[in-house]
Amino acid sequence: MSRRRKPDARMPGARSGARFCAVQALFQMEAAGHDAERVVAEFLAHRIGATGEDAGPSEVDAPFFAELVDAAVNWQARIDQATDRALVARWPLGRIDPVLRAIFRAAGAEIVLRAAPLEVTLAEFVMLARSFCGDRPETGLVNAVLEHMAPELRADTSPDTPPPAEG
Repeated sequence: MSRRRKPDARMPGARSGARFCAVQALFQMEAAGHDAERVVAEFLAHRIGATGEDAGPSEVDAPFFAELVDAAVNWQARIDQATDRALVARWPLGRIDPVLRAIFRAAGAEIVLRAAPLEVTLAEFVMLARSFCGDRPETGLVNAVLEHMAPELRADTSPDTPPPAEG
C-alpha cells in the first residue's frame, strides 16, 4: 500500500492544483461579480481541501493560488491587452468564453510573476485548457495565444516590477 504524501508547496501537483483553483476562482469572480478577496477566502475556507461535491484538486499550494489570483487582478488590464493583441481582430477578448478568459488571466499572472519557467507555465495552462475544454480547438487557441502574449508580458515586467497603480 502506498503512503499518500501530505501536500507540499514544492510538489508539482500542488502548484498544478493552485493553477486549477485560480482559473475556477477567476471564472467565479467574473460570473458572480465578486471581488478577489471574497473569492479567495471562500476557496481557502470551503473548497481547497474539501471533500465531496465541492472538492477541488487533492493537492493545492494555497499561497501560490492566492498569489496567482491577486496578480491576475492587479495585472488584468495588461494581461487582457496582451491577450487581445494575440487574438485575431474578429475575436476580441469579450467574445471569448469566460473559462478561456480565466485561463488567459491566470496564465498571464504566472508569466508576470515568473513563478515557473515559461515552458512549464505554457504546458500547465494548455493542460488546464484540455481539462476544461477537452480536445476541442480551444486548446490549440490557448497554446497559440499564450505563446504570443508571453514575450510581451515578460518584456513589460521584471521580477521587481510592481503592479500597475489602480486608478
